Amino acid sequence: MVSSPPRRPPQLTRSGIALAGEELPLYAGSVHYWQLEPEHWRPCLQALVDMGLRLVDTYVPWAVHEVLPGKLDLGESNPRLDVVRFLRLAAELGLRAIVSPGPHINAELTYFGLPERVVWDPACQARGPSGNPVLLPMVPHMFPVPSYASQAYLDEVRRYFHLLGAALAPLRYPEGPIVLLQIDNEGALFFRDGAYDQDYHPDAIGQYRAFVRARYDTITALGEAYGAHARVDDASRDDASGAPGLRFSSLLPPRRFAATDASQLAYYLDWAAFQEQLLVQALARFRKDLEAAGLGGLPTSHNFPMAQDTTPLTAARVGQVVDLIGYDYYHRASEGDRATVARRTSALATRCEALDLPAFACEIGAGFPPYFPPLSERDSEFTVLSALAYGLRGFNLYMAVERDRWIGAPVDRRGRARPFAERWRKLCAALGEVDFHRLRRHAPVRLLVPRIERRLARVMHAFGPATGALFSVMGQGARESCFEDDLGLGYPLAIEADTFVRSFEQALDARGVPYAHASGEDRDILVRGARWIVCATSGGFADSLALELATAAAAGTRVTLGPRPRRFDGAMRALGEVDPLAGVEVLEKTDPASAAAAVSRAVEALGLPHYASDPDGIQVTVHHDEAGEMRVAFVINATAADVVARITLGADGSWRDLLDGGSTRSEDGLLELRVKPHSVRMLARGE
Repeated sequence: MVSSPPRRPPQLTRSGIALAGEELPLYAGSVHYWQLEPEHWRPCLQALVDMGLRLVDTYVPWAVHEVLPGKLDLGESNPRLDVVRFLRLAAELGLRAIVSPGPHINAELTYFGLPERVVWDPACQARGPSGNPVLLPMVPHMFPVPSYASQAYLDEVRRYFHLLGAALAPLRYPEGPIVLLQIDNEGALFFRDGAYDQDYHPDAIGQYRAFVRARYDTITALGEAYGAHARVDDASRDDASGAPGLRFSSLLPPRRFAATDASQLAYYLDWAAFQEQLLVQALARFRKDLEAAGLGGLPTSHNFPMAQDTTPLTAARVGQVVDLIGYDYYHRASEGDRATVARRTSALATRCEALDLPAFACEIGAGFPPYFPPLSERDSEFTVLSALAYGLRGFNLYMAVERDRWIGAPVDRRGRARPFAERWRKLCAALGEVDFHRLRRHAPVRLLVPRIERRLARVMHAFGPATGALFSVMGQGARESCFEDDLGLGYPLAIEADTFVRSFEQALDARGVPYAHASGEDRDILVRGARWIVCATSGGFADSLALELATAAAAGTRVTLGPRPRRFDGAMRALGEVDPLAGVEVLEKTDPASAAAAVSRAVEALGLPHYASDPDGIQVTVHHDEAGEMRVAFVINATAADVVARITLGADGSWRDLLDGGSTRSEDGLLELRVKPHSVRMLARGE
């Protein structure tokens, strides 16, 4: 008898997950088994199948399962906790599974799913600049958050993973339904993510000093970078002079922004860079411990919260230790939120397509927790359709099934579909009909914000505990939230670059030119498929990015810098040699009129595609198949007006509304149709 070859583990692709004999699009729904009666698990999971979802997503809450330190209840005493039975039932119904063992899961649980004993252990607690525990003001009551650097905390997590892994390992694909493993949750320092909020835990200070040592190598180089501005441990003072000695072993991180000159910025920017590395190191440790617990061989993911660019999370760095970066979406049906969704999703999609990964929403909001501002069903539908319009290829409906501390799920906790479930069924059917997970939105224009601009906005944030994330969620940026100090440069850092980007967004939207945002850290991804790169800079970014842009310009890609020419490196230190971008176009204006003129010149010179609409305020995106044929168009009306739009598509044919029925035709490249207020129409092109 000839044995069949072993089945390959799941593989992420641009369209989803490749399994033996099928490519699975990532259309998932969250069901929290421990919040439901076991007799309702089957109807709840069947409701997912009926909506057209292909995967069930669930957290495994550490605190709920732990009965004693080192002992978990996995259904032996409480049937609600039988996660193995729940996942086997999902497999029986044909569902695959995304499982998140944490350690942090949030899920609106007290202590975010962490055991109370761990949260209140001083050795595990993150520390503020004064050495006190860092408290998160969260309902039902505030609590001290763990430190991602704490060895005590990491050791506790390792023990938990080892206990859980024994039960979950046999459920990995192909023997079981688990095809994707989410590591931790929204790792933005538990939302205390201001640059000077944390982490001053002794273990974090040790890692910080090692980080700085690796960056500068010698005390001389450290002194040249930081000068006398840096804080040091009082115990390191020179016995003879009483002056503090600047050494790696005595260095302390900044507690607040106190720079008076641009030459002092490296000290603060390095602290922000260290916080980015701190999170990556913790996620790498979690992944290693999960693999040691028997959960290796599965692709891994991590979800970024809203306003992720204001946190220490960076896709390029986290992507070194986690396979798939996804975003969370909780937005309203408004123009400001439409612009935010476009900004976030286009950056995610550009990165994922270049890496042959699916652009995935780890959480696409269906409902809201009771302490959030209410989100209506219209808000949820507008958000998911807008995200799909800008390049999303998969999503996890959060929450698909009702549970405690959640309002508005399309399925109740007994598995009975509510009216809104029908809209999700129609959407999944529409996506399947056009093979949407295999389509692509082309974006030949890239708006690039180097990572240093994000770091500058973090370290120069002017509102203390009200972090930059709060401003970002409200649709505001550096110009509303940062210090306006010029630090001797004659212009306000961070603020001008933020204004520059917004002006180009408005100008490109007005002409209907497809564009995407991009991160300066994803240098090799940035230029793929780009015909024009607009780089917003306060005058400094890393040499490696400058070289990448110079190479792209030499190969024929149009590159525009603004509002400042490059004069500094990635730590805002003056350049010591000729900049490779010395001959690149610089637009030293931030006003919308100058941006509009630059866009008009580029459209004519480069022949950029554009999908303009009359009246203004209607946004259009188009999606092509692998042969380059236009297959799907989204028409977005984020305004409060009921409009009849005339849209320049440049292609004739019939267009059918995939969600609400009805059809129309485009003639001479023009499409005319009605779009209701705060809505998105999804159209499929026929002959």
